[in-house]
Amino acid sequence: MSSPRVRVRSSRKAMTVAVTGAATPLGDHIVRALLARSAAGGAIGTVVGLDTERGAADGVHWRLVDLGSPDLAAHLRDVKAVIHVAASTDLAADLRQSARARRERAVRQIQTVVVSAAATGVARLVVVTSAMTYGASPANLVPLPEDAPLSADPDEGQVGDLLAVEQILRTAAEVHPGLAITVVRPAALAGPQVDTVITRHFEAPRLLAVKGGCPAWQFCHVEDLATALVTTVELGLGPVVTVASPGWMTQGEVEVVSGMRRVELSESAALGTAQRLHRVGILPSPATDLAYAVYPWAVSSATLIAAGWQAAYDNETCLGVLLESIRGHHAVAARRLDRKDAALGAASAAVALVGTAAMMRRHRRKGGGA
Repeated sequence: MSSPRVRVRSSRKAMTVAVTGAATPLGDHIVRALLARSAAGGAIGTVVGLDTERGAADGVHWRLVDLGSPDLAAHLRDVKAVIHVAASTDLAADLRQSARARRERAVRQIQTVVVSAAATGVARLVVVTSAMTYGASPANLVPLPEDAPLSADPDEGQVGDLLAVEQILRTAAEVHPGLAITVVRPAALAGPQVDTVITRHFEAPRLLAVKGGCPAWQFCHVEDLATALVTTVELGLGPVVTVASPGWMTQGEVEVVSGMRRVELSESAALGTAQRLHRVGILPSPATDLAYAVYPWAVSSATLIAAGWQAAYDNETCLGVLLESIRGHHAVAARRLDRKDAALGAASAAVALVGTAAMMRRHRRKGGGA
């Protein structure tokens, strides 16, 4: 593993930091962490919130703007650092859009943020994607080093969106050398109002396991992500920073803490069925997303730890927070069920996948069509 790369930039004057999507639940955690650091007299000064509406945090200088609008540049006056969260924590909202519309939105926003930041003299751009961009594989090192290659599938899902965002950032680093760019890749996020493919995995009545799978479950509390971003901005860390709770949990440990039982399938049965159901629109996420529940993609937080940062939440606590946040929700194959459909909760997500596929085959044989 290569040594963590730490760049420290001293500053005589407290910097103005802008946060995109500052009114969202995750954005609120970030601006509050920045405000706390500002009040402590660190390198953080004014905190600017960029969003289409004002958030709840007091002390934020709100500038209302659409992140995809060219008007964004006018709202970055005097800003020295921008934090942009490209990763989504609102799967329900994402599923209301087509994959194409969601991808176009993510790309348009990051392009606008980059161009606006470079044009107005912003010194540093910090972009939050996900450790999922490394891909999940039984061949992965545990933990992955920060400079590991991005081996995720560039599919039509949200991980594909983040790979597209990171490609734009790599190009931007060459085109705009005066703009220092840092990519922050957190582990699976946990916290109130976090809704992702990973949290939905735990909304199923049982946990899917693949025979021969070797998951290394690792989480990142949103408050830890927020403090990690403060440290990254304040010390000028980069170019890549990973953030997570220390260590990881085995499948067995997750089952004990969650009280959930597993349903084990072969890899070909699980992925093959998921691919078929995704093609017909029953499974909302690409079948490749299942890999993140059965193979490791844990990270080390090496650069942050070398800079003195520590996570406040361990993986067991994060899992407990995740389970509390999804209480009352039921999902099969990442698709939430209405309360009236709660009877389906008696079956596992994995069995539901295979059973639905079998019914579809029988239906086709009887001449009912696809």
